[in-house]
Amino acid sequence: QVQLVESGGGLVQPGGSLRLSCALSENLSSFDTVSWYRQAPGNQREWVAATTYGGTRRYNDRVKGRFAISSDKPKNTVFLQMNRMKFEDSAVYFCNARTGDGDYWGRGTQVIVSS
Repeated sequence: QVQLVESGGGLVQPGGSLRLSCALSENLSSFDTVSWYRQAPGNQREWVAATTYGGTRRYNDRVKGRFAISSDKPKNTVFLQMNRMKFEDSAVYFCNARTGDGDYWGRGTQVIVSS
């Protein structure tokens, strides 16, 4: 069973930065994509960013230019660097790993942007 564990959430002021980590239990080459999603209270889960093992990266327009997804392949870890954060970035952030057999999810890490 694939396991994903997110960490790095917390409280940050508007304009500040946070870096989230997603530690996966298997080699990153096992997955078609690894993505970050987020869900704010009362909202649907929203896709944020994705990366492939080959290094292709995609971003939701709402975070493009502010967030950056990256990976540490030897450590089977994917990061989400969040800069110039806004109130609307507050949410629980989830890591997702996709294979041909389906999707795997972590339990999430909470991010609160507040002054």
